[in-house]
Amino acid sequence: MKILYAIQGTGNGHATRALEIIPHLKTRAEVDVLISGYQCELKFPFDIKYKYYGLSFIFGKRGGIDFWNTLKKAKIRTLWTAIKAVPVKDYDLVINDFEPVSAWACKLKNVPIISLSHQNAVLDENAPKYGFFKPERFILKYYSPAKNKFGFHFKTYSSATFLPIIRKEIRYKKPTKKGHYTVYLPAYSNKKIITILSSFKNTQWHVFSKNSNEHQIKGNIIIQPINGKEFMKSITSATGVLCGAGFETPAEALFLRKKLMVIPMKNQYEQQCNALALKEMGIPVLKKLSRKQIPKIKKWIKKSEIIQVNYPDVTQDILDTIILPYNNESILPQITIG
Repeated sequence: MKILYAIQGTGNGHATRALEIIPHLKTRAEVDVLISGYQCELKFPFDIKYKYYGLSFIFGKRGGIDFWNTLKKAKIRTLWTAIKAVPVKDYDLVINDFEPVSAWACKLKNVPIISLSHQNAVLDENAPKYGFFKPERFILKYYSPAKNKFGFHFKTYSSATFLPIIRKEIRYKKPTKKGHYTVYLPAYSNKKIITILSSFKNTQWHVFSKNSNEHQIKGNIIIQPINGKEFMKSITSATGVLCGAGFETPAEALFLRKKLMVIPMKNQYEQQCNALALKEMGIPVLKKLSRKQIPKIKKWIKKSEIIQVNYPDVTQDILDTIILPYNNESILPQITIG
């Protein structure tokens, strides 16, 4: 059996999940990897067979997506050329994590595809929704189309929703508390982050920034470039985590029993929905990073309550379940789940 695993390259969340999923898939089938997009900082320990420019969302510096820059950098003709060129017909199955090139290619060429992403869970009718007539919701729905959809979320809102996949480097790490707070807010400028966090003189902040190429120390704030190993080291030894309302970083913080506060990106429907889900769980949510929010951040720092979650390692079971209908008995063993 030949499987094409397609990854969205905007941000690091999809890539982090792929690091866990792909090794499991390779024990079941011959697997090639495709990635589109250009904002992923993680390095992969396996070959990427296909790389495409794709269609990425550009983060701004004021708390949200920079739509003007996103449109400016969009290459629709290049995207269409890639959709026509990607050889999805060479595969028995495409597994797609919110990746538009292979998804649209499969739709046009009638190739079997399974969509496996957090976005699917966000769109689940039982999951918390941010408004009903948001145009961003339609972008989320049609960006990467597929008939068979499964999703990941902080809670299982339906039978098609799984709990988060936690990477092994986090799952088997013994968490500690060294007193600092880990910060990842890619939609804000370093200047804005420093302005707000410098108000807390007795708190140490480890800020990981897309806008830095070198380490900087500003009083009680350490700013450093995005680095997977350093981020993992910081988050596992942190007292708390202040981040956007994405999926993987909040899920890892919850798994590690860290205090968590999130700030959803403006104009980012997925993050607004995530923020609602996290708020239901008891996680404090800020509308934006501003001086008006300083009292709330101060209250959070003083707070000691930890939200308890249980995210077991069921990656193998998930994959066995979703690919079973496409199973070739001569290659893949039949697995009974339960």
